[in-house]
Formats: sequence, C-alpha cells, structure tokens
Amino acid sequence: MKISNYSLKELVWHFSQDYLQAYENRFTHLPITHMVEDWPSPCEQGIKEEEFSLWCPIKVNENLTFENVETALEITLHEDIKQYFTTMFSDSLDASCAEGDLSLLFAWSAKDFARLQENIIGHILMKTKLKQKLTIFFATTDDDDHIISLDNDTGEIWVEKVGCEPHKKIAENLMEFVTQLTPRIPPQAMEDN
Repeated sequence: MKISNYSLKELVWHFSQDYLQAYENRFTHLPITHMVEDWPSPCEQGIKEEEFSLWCPIKVNENLTFENVETALEITLHEDIKQYFTTMFSDSLDASCAEGDLSLLFAWSAKDFARLQENIIGHILMKTKLKQKLTIFFATTDDDDHIISLDNDTGEIWVEKVGCEPHKKIAENLMEFVTQLTPRIPPQAMEDN
C-alpha cells in the first residue's frame, strides 16, 4: 500500500478492517469483549453468551474534537493524533510490528472519548511537571511499563517508559507506523478461556 495515496484516517480505518477480517477468518464471528452495561457503544453488534458483546469498529459520524484539551492546557495537539483518535470508535486493536506486540487504543464511544481526553490531559500534565518533551500516547505494549507515543512537536513515533523521556524512535510519523502493523489475533476467542 503506497501511503501517499491515503489519508491517516483511511490508513487507520483500513487497518481496523484488516483486523476485523483476520479475526472473523479465525473465529467465524465478530470480535467479542466483556459487556459493560454502563459503557454502551455504537460498536456493539449483538450479545454472545450473555456476558459478551460482539463488536466492530464504527466510523465516527459526530464532531469529536480536542479543542477543550487544547484550550485548557494552552497547547496545540499534533494534527495526526487528533485525526487518529477521531477516526472511529473501537475496542483496542492488537497488532504486531518489528518492535513487538502492541494494542492500539481508541475511544469506545463518545462518553469514552471524554475519558480518553482526561487521560491525555493527565499524561500532558505529568510530562510538563517532569519537564519532558510533550508526547501523546496512542498504544500500549506487551511490557506494561512502555507505551507508544507521538512526539507532539515532530509527529515522530516513539517508545517510552511511563514517566520517562521517549527512548526509541520507531517511525517518522503515524502514517508510516500504521503501515508497518500486522493484526494480531488471539489464539482463541475470549469465551473459550
């Protein structure tokens, strides 16, 4: 896939559809997650075995913005991170890249988008207090102490240990990073565990 022919939103959406196809090929049904009644989502497509929701990524068709975050903190967030988090509602999507396994984070619903904003504000305040360069996380890794983040000034993608400066650059930008990902599907569905 030649990335210059696509927008970041299109690349993120294409990856989500690749993930969905890989999951359905393995299990013959949509991905599942534990149902949480207080956190409904437009992603939910039905119930499986009473405690699980079948789900799939859904394009955001409402006006989600980070203006409140930018105004409150008197900063401008990098356009890539704003595009990434406003592309779709989704549960996290597991992926692999040359650096290892990770989970891409998304908002599950508009209500969850507000919680995501609060978490981003907390991350930014921590970075400011520690006098570190401003990064915005968008993925977790298989090592609980490390996250994947975007450098807010340059748009570069870095691995960083929580509370520390980024230490390993892994892509020039978010578009390049997304094109390096492969969907990582669990060996068995959640209800089989």
